[in-house]
Amino acid sequence: MRIDLHTHSNASDGTLTPAELVRAAAEAGLDVVALTDHDTTSGWAEAIAATPSGLTLVPGAELSCRWYGADPPIALHMLAYLFDPANEPLATELTRVRLARETRAERMVQLLNADGIDVRWDDVHERAAGGTVGRPHLAQALIRLGLVNTVAEAFAPEWLGQRYRIPKQDMDVFNGLALILGAGGVPVFAHPRASRRGPIVPDSLIVELAARGLFGLEADHEDHTPEQRAQVRALAADLGLVVTGSSDFHGSNKTVRLGAFLTSPEVYERIAAAARGEGGPPRWKGPSFR
Repeated sequence: MRIDLHTHSNASDGTLTPAELVRAAAEAGLDVVALTDHDTTSGWAEAIAATPSGLTLVPGAELSCRWYGADPPIALHMLAYLFDPANEPLATELTRVRLARETRAERMVQLLNADGIDVRWDDVHERAAGGTVGRPHLAQALIRLGLVNTVAEAFAPEWLGQRYRIPKQDMDVFNGLALILGAGGVPVFAHPRASRRGPIVPDSLIVELAARGLFGLEADHEDHTPEQRAQVRALAADLGLVVTGSSDFHGSNKTVRLGAFLTSPEVYERIAAAARGEGGPPRWKGPSFR
């Protein structure tokens, strides 16, 4: 089985619609794909309706979290699988984070406009397709204006990496973990050693998260070096956590392809068995979700 447990649609910062994403996953030869848009479940219904025969969809989300035990606090992402989307505490917090992201993006547009850069907020907001607005949407606007050539170039310090960047208002990581578990979901720490993205948390935090119910660590990821993947695997083994691998696919916003890294069938079945999410179709539960 070919299993990719971390992908994004245009419900957050990917470029494919949820329907296009599941079709692309089938065309890429995947047997299982997880839809894990940032802080939203808005793409679930479309993806479920469009999932081709032979492909299993794992509904999920990637929560924007922050560890406040460091100065400055460190951002990190928590993948949440098979939770109940109607769970009120989690749904309320996801709504808060999305609204904060939207306010942040609008303020960044205002900063660009103040320097004479004609990025239109209505255009940015519309292209977010009713999902989570993020810096990639601003990056695409800069590309359309011919000011940069790629998303990576737009994330440089002179653009959205520093000059026009405003910090996000993320959720506390311990609160995020508790909310996932309270909604019956399965939490996996996304790319925990991705130092190229910025500061990473110490192992001591991961030990504490494991004691509070963290289920796994994402080891095989494009932002991890071979040495970092080995470190994550060793830490997971020490803590009794599962290890996942995935593409973190974003469509044309990144060069990585679906299925670039994979999760083993054994780990997938353990994640499925651990899920307690309620309120959704029966096919969301157990090793065979469809």
